Order: sequence, then structure tokens, then C-alpha cells
Amino acid sequence: MVSVAVTIRTARVDELESLEALQRRASLANPGDREAILAHPEAIVIPLNQLTDGQVFVAESDGSLLGFSAVLDREDGQTELDGLFVEPSLWRAGVGRLLVERAKSYGHDHAAVWLHVVGNPHAEGFYEACGFVTYGSQQTEFGPGLLMRAAVGPRGGGAT
Repeated sequence: MVSVAVTIRTARVDELESLEALQRRASLANPGDREAILAHPEAIVIPLNQLTDGQVFVAESDGSLLGFSAVLDREDGQTELDGLFVEPSLWRAGVGRLLVERAKSYGHDHAAVWLHVVGNPHAEGFYEACGFVTYGSQQTEFGPGLLMRAAVGPRGGGAT
């Protein structure tokens, strides 16, 4: 688990370039994503409106970005985890779990019942450990994805 003090906060627009660089590092370090990212580097993009709408959350410690998550409001009133990236050196340290908990809190604050994600099959164990259950599959631009969801429950996990 995380052995340093981690703060979860809303991302700032001026962090866009740093967040996309973190996303690139994390994606390239993951064997399940590396080939697709090398073939489609344009896939690394954080829509500006997610930042201006307060839908991107960063984990930081002593001013260093450790990871981030991004959420979307769905048309059905639920929330979707649109992205989750952690510095590769911090994988399995609890940073991703903190970011998922913040995404759940966002969903709860916006009257959602579920936090959905289209998860990579190689991340299924992580998502299950965070309370997600698989309810289907979906073909994505980069291969098969698992349709998963977790109850958002009462507010918890991380500061705003």
C-alpha cells in the first residue's frame, strides 16, 4: 500500500501536458496496452472539457503527480470511469484504488448509483478488488473490453 501521504484533488487545466505524459508512460509500461499506443499515439488525449468540468482527479505527494482518474457523466444518470493511470513505479501501491474511490465519490455526489468502466481484460483483477463486477463485454477500438460496474455507495475515499 501507499507509504507516503497522498492527496487526491481536482486536476488543473495547466496540468494537461503533465497528465498526458503520465498517461503515455503508464500505457507504454503495460504490455497489454503498449502495442496499441505505439500504433496509435493520438489515443493519448485528455479532453479539455473534462478538466474544466472538474472531472479529472490527481493523486499527488509533495507536489509530484502519482496518477489520475477521469470520469464522465453518462446519459443514463450514472458515472463512468473514463481513465485511470498511475506512475508505473507505484503500481500495486494503492494509488489506483484511491483514485477509484474518488471517482465513486464523484458519482455519489452526482446522484449516480453505479460507477461503470470498460476495463481492459488484463486489469480485471484490479477492478474486482475495487468492488467492480463484470456484466458484459464490448468491442473497443483497441480490442475487447469488459463492461464492469461498482456501486458508488456513500461518500468516501479521498479529498476533493
